[in-house]
Amino acid sequence: MKRRHFLLAGAAAGAALAAPMLVTRRAIAAEPGAPLPIPPLMEVDGRAGNTLSARAGTRNFYPGVSSPTLGFSQDYLGPTLRLVKGRTAKIAVENRTEAPITAHWHGMHLPGHLDGGPQLAFGPGETWTPELPVNHPAATLWYHSHVHGETATQVYRGLAGMILLDDPEIDVPLPRTYGEDDFPLIVQDRLFRRGVMTYDLGHMDQMAGFQGSDILVNGTLQPKLTVPAGLVRLRLLNASNARTYEFGFSDGREFHQVASDGGLLPAPQAMTGLHLSSGERAEIVADFSDRRAVRLVSADIAGGMMGGGSMGGMMGGGGMMGADTGATGTLDILSIEVSEQPARVSGALPARLPATLPDLGAPVRTRDFTLNVHSGGMMGSMLNNLVGRDGQTMGINGSSYDMSRVDFHVPLGETERWRINADMMAHPFHVHGASFLVTGMGGRAVDPQATGLKDVVHVDGLTEILVRFDKPATAEAPFMYHCHILEHEDRGMMGQFTVG
Repeated sequence: MKRRHFLLAGAAAGAALAAPMLVTRRAIAAEPGAPLPIPPLMEVDGRAGNTLSARAGTRNFYPGVSSPTLGFSQDYLGPTLRLVKGRTAKIAVENRTEAPITAHWHGMHLPGHLDGGPQLAFGPGETWTPELPVNHPAATLWYHSHVHGETATQVYRGLAGMILLDDPEIDVPLPRTYGEDDFPLIVQDRLFRRGVMTYDLGHMDQMAGFQGSDILVNGTLQPKLTVPAGLVRLRLLNASNARTYEFGFSDGREFHQVASDGGLLPAPQAMTGLHLSSGERAEIVADFSDRRAVRLVSADIAGGMMGGGSMGGMMGGGGMMGADTGATGTLDILSIEVSEQPARVSGALPARLPATLPDLGAPVRTRDFTLNVHSGGMMGSMLNNLVGRDGQTMGINGSSYDMSRVDFHVPLGETERWRINADMMAHPFHVHGASFLVTGMGGRAVDPQATGLKDVVHVDGLTEILVRFDKPATAEAPFMYHCHILEHEDRGMMGQFTVG
């Protein structure tokens, strides 16, 4: 079945079912139903005083049980940053942790020295004060630490947050009152043992990416969201280290995707299921005028990305690397109740949205990328030519990431075709410095949910994108391209390039 339509024959009757390999990790039953916390909104403009402080903290995800965390200006995660197209965003990022960090503005079109990649890490007690020229279309982006070898750990512990980028010149006929009918949903899976958030990385986790036993939304287990009766906008961010989600509603209701990673789609796309791999975002609009309570749910795709979306195929959950979706059950994301308050927006969505996709023209050149998984003793001989440092066991085109090596140079302003493939499993592939258009997905037509401007694409078979870089990047601060399974990029599935 197609990913958009399998949701969810058994969802209306089911509570969340963990994959068999994850059941043993659960130690305390969740207590769902706490109100969904809405991250505070930080308006970032050209004035001084916009400060993000990376710091250590604690959070009681389960009542009475404390977990060590990291966060930006709070104990876990960070505020939502609102930036405005055409206005410089001046921000200070303080490092009050005990290790180097970065602040990568994921999805923004910025020159390399402002991008926040691994080369721009700064140490404890230091402050980075970039001034970000904002010329990106209105979109849902995010920020997170991006220190090589530590990205997975730091993001897992909480160094991440959402960015809302507004364009005052576009009148969008969509819900847009933050926290009232326009809601940020930062979705993460986390492992808890005796109620303590734990990052316990085993060999299979390094190979497939780390997955947890419980789902957090905005840092809360199975929360409840109260919405007005009418159209509601949900900004979905998959901030999990590796898990892929297949979002839908427990009653199977239709909703519309109105934006992808890089901004609005030209027209709303009707669907009942939405596929998001790690790092991807989507904005959806659902109609709650019927006032019926419902749950936002996802298929439980065991183990992440192997074989069409599931490590479970390799572990006996659907045939050796051959499952269609790899779904083994249903995950509850959050419950939704409808208030008596009518929504600000109701009725049908417009047939068209104020978005224009760029005409990138014909590509000047083509580049090929193969994402390599080296699994040690299990299949080690397959990729023993990987060249990396610090025990890295992943790579791209046969080489693991090396901070001292620039992999290639891209001429500024020229359109390129990138062909991405993988030798063992599917991966979310992320490119810094620009958005791209997906033109081919494994020999299939491009899925409607992968249309629009993207910066992460789910690579499951030969995938083609068109990309043009209009921002420069030097060897001192190059752009990255990498798998967004965070354990994979930390272990070497990453490269870097200059633009000029």
